[in-house]
Amino acid sequence: MSQGHYSRIVVLTGAGISAESGIKTFRDNGGLWEQHRLEDVATPEAFLRDPALVQRFYNERRAQLPEVSPNAAHLALAELEKAVGATLVITQNIDDLHERAGSHHLVHMHGELSKARCVKTGQLFRVTEPLDEHSLCTCCVPANALRPHVVWFGEMPLGLDRIFHALAQCDLFIAIGTSGQVYPAAGFVDEALSQGAHCIEVNADHSEISHKFQEHRRGPASVEVPKLVKELLG
Repeated sequence: MSQGHYSRIVVLTGAGISAESGIKTFRDNGGLWEQHRLEDVATPEAFLRDPALVQRFYNERRAQLPEVSPNAAHLALAELEKAVGATLVITQNIDDLHERAGSHHLVHMHGELSKARCVKTGQLFRVTEPLDEHSLCTCCVPANALRPHVVWFGEMPLGLDRIFHALAQCDLFIAIGTSGQVYPAAGFVDEALSQGAHCIEVNADHSEISHKFQEHRRGPASVEVPKLVKELLG
């Protein structure tokens, strides 16, 4: 495998890549979601019902970011982008570890913890301090509420046009640390296969969609991704 072989690479990353940096994951049994039912913190209805609780929940997750760092897998993907300009990373994660590792061609399909948006206009604001039920935008008169820039249950993922455009043109698709249980992301491999792309899964375990990939790398992302990138760059 060498860089000359693939020129348009699409990478999908899930909770597995961030878990190795110490981010508590969505399906982490001892983790953060345990104390809260999803309906109470991750739906539009929850925000209408109890904005203070929802803001507090995301404030806690945001406060974790300075305590964690990108791992070797994040850094290897940034290196891949630098070498193969037409590399797009699609992430299901709402942390900022890919950015901090140096990735620029990036789609956060489930939103970003470090941003908030106006509930009326959708304008984005960088979050520099904790938000509460009184946090307001500066884009409207009178000002409207700010909500976390996170895709909640029942909401449409972000950037799908850009994602499907990239999948339609890719010659290599790599899924890293994803469960294969959440759509539309679990269907991206089908899209890539239909375009004739080679598909590689990097995962500690089998996923729901492992059987769809032509190649598998089993093990921690922080070990397997740098190895794979090294091979790709020859």
